[in-house]
Amino acid sequence: MTLDSEQLRRAMRAWTTGVTVVTAKFEDQQYGMTVNSFTSVSLEPPLVSLTLKRLTHTHELVERSGEFAVTILSADQKDLSDRFAGKFPEVKDRFEGVPTETLTLDAPLIRGGIAYFNCRVVHAMPAGENTLFVAEVIAVRGEGEGDPLVYHNRVYHKLVK
Repeated sequence: MTLDSEQLRRAMRAWTTGVTVVTAKFEDQQYGMTVNSFTSVSLEPPLVSLTLKRLTHTHELVERSGEFAVTILSADQKDLSDRFAGKFPEVKDRFEGVPTETLTLDAPLIRGGIAYFNCRVVHAMPAGENTLFVAEVIAVRGEGEGDPLVYHNRVYHKLVK
């Protein structure tokens, strides 16, 4: 019996995640996209994983540069999440008007996030229509202060304290 991908998609909506924007820069090109498939793998050595769909511009830049940056979005950055998810097709440059900064890599980070990561790819494995990247974390900033943007069942939420 083959599992229907739509059935899996509907069931996965029960998995609550944080929301990140992953960015990459190679030469004069930069791009970013909203991603919730970001997780810690190891503290020693410091490793994270990230899954990107192969046919995306962000994937191409991560593959070419071998590095990426991650911004964990705050609860008041829902519009930025939608923007980097491509929900505004009229927006040609996702970074236009968005305040950014960098750590040690050239890939931009979005100001106002609650944590930031700079990562270098150490492994890349095909995974269905995606690539699973395992990366060494080379720089971080933030200690989890603030309210994270949370995604559950296709809707953004705020954590209640």
